[in-house]
Amino acid sequence: MDLLPVEIKLNVEGDVAGAMSALGASQGALMTRRIWFAEDRVGVAQGKLLLLDGGVIVRLRIGGGQDDSVVKLRPCTREQLVGRFSAPFTVDPLTYRIEEDWSRNGRVLAASLVRSHPPGALPAAVTQGSDPATLFDEVQDQFLDACAHDVQFDGLVALGPISATKADDVPLEDLKVDLDAWSAAGLNFLEASIRVKPKAGDDEEKFKERAERQLRKLEEAVLERGVMLSGLPDSKTHRVLTALVAAAQG
Repeated sequence: MDLLPVEIKLNVEGDVAGAMSALGASQGALMTRRIWFAEDRVGVAQGKLLLLDGGVIVRLRIGGGQDDSVVKLRPCTREQLVGRFSAPFTVDPLTYRIEEDWSRNGRVLAASLVRSHPPGALPAAVTQGSDPATLFDEVQDQFLDACAHDVQFDGLVALGPISATKADDVPLEDLKVDLDAWSAAGLNFLEASIRVKPKAGDDEEKFKERAERQLRKLEEAVLERGVMLSGLPDSKTHRVLTALVAAAQG
């Protein structure tokens, strides 16, 4: 089995603006965006997250250059990823990635299919009464049909917007860290992340040990700057979607 890249994510609690400053966000490439997630319309009316609970994440990002739509399976298994979706590929305007997501609370496999859109192509899909599923192209539909066939897509509704500020490639020690701050529904989140890629000559054990060292190094670099790490088990996606569904119900 081919070795997969690892994305290491740490969630920060407390003063997000202060944490961004303490971690040196101004030294990175800054970008602001608006983010929406899409969920099953009937489920949202019932206060449920049917897609997320089924391991499917649908996300729309607007601003910061090209817009994009993302369909992600997390968690998933290698056995789930069949046919052309068993290996990563890039065919403009699509990018398909398979990687491991590591956090302090667990490690899961994730597969995501990203489609770039020209600026201004997505806002109509997030207006009231619209169905974001109309944005899926043929390959994204194939991905869901082949790899998430147990999940029903009978009509989606957009949840958001989330105000997002991202700083890429922020130098912390000898790491290049991405900082992603979200604000929505009275909640504020900050995620610090790095990607670790396999190198020539890596075997599974050697690569895992290197990724674990990078995880510890990231934790230490964040804590040394007086930033508090979250002890909550839920991902920021789950927490913000739960809040947005509650807000949608009034």
